[in-house]
Amino acid sequence: MQAPQKSDQPPPVIPEKRYFSIGEVGELCGVKPHVLRYWEQEFEQLKPVKRRGNRRYYQRQDVLLVRQLCSLLYDQGFTIAGARQWLQGDDAKSENGKYQQLIRQTISELEELLEQLRLN
Repeated sequence: MQAPQKSDQPPPVIPEKRYFSIGEVGELCGVKPHVLRYWEQEFEQLKPVKRRGNRRYYQRQDVLLVRQLCSLLYDQGFTIAGARQWLQGDDAKSENGKYQQLIRQTISELEELLEQLRLN
């Protein structure tokens, strides 16, 4: 599996929406939809809501999880099994990682908003 291209830019800001399509998640996280479908099979934590016609709808925490998987697999060099084991590690570590990622995302969004305000 080929890793997405790394860039110096921060990932796109996650919009304030309740549900995201598989294409939107792919764009927000820099992975293709078929990779997301594969990860659903490999990681029990990734469970998008399925509705009419078996369409997948991801929530904000799913997008954060996908970004965390991208970091583990592409940036830190984990294997699928290693990433699965890391995610299934002790709950405190897992919860702490989720909160840290949410805090980083919030800081990124606030910095982008501040930059926009400075330009106006």
